[in-house]
Amino acid sequence: RRVLSLDDFFTNNPLLNGMDPQKLQFIMNFAQKDKPTNMKDAMPFLLANMNLAQKQNINFTNPEIQLIAEILSKDLPAPEKAKINRIMSMMLK
Repeated sequence: RRVLSLDDFFTNNPLLNGMDPQKLQFIMNFAQKDKPTNMKDAMPFLLANMNLAQKQNINFTNPEIQLIAEILSKDLPAPEKAKINRIMSMMLK
């Protein structure tokens, strides 16, 4: 299975078409950051960034939040990625 690069991820994601430019810039900046490599650090990192967005009056839809979680977990080991996916699915209900 081929791993998507961030360029592929952004180029091929229909969710990004027509997205508010401020949201898109925030997501692209988020994608460029050095992300944690374990679950223990990933959730605080995610929450800190979501709080930053909120302070900038950026509110994300559930699909956009899922996209951010995908970006966060892209390079995590499978078990860690599964944990983030479970937590995100509970948060978005």
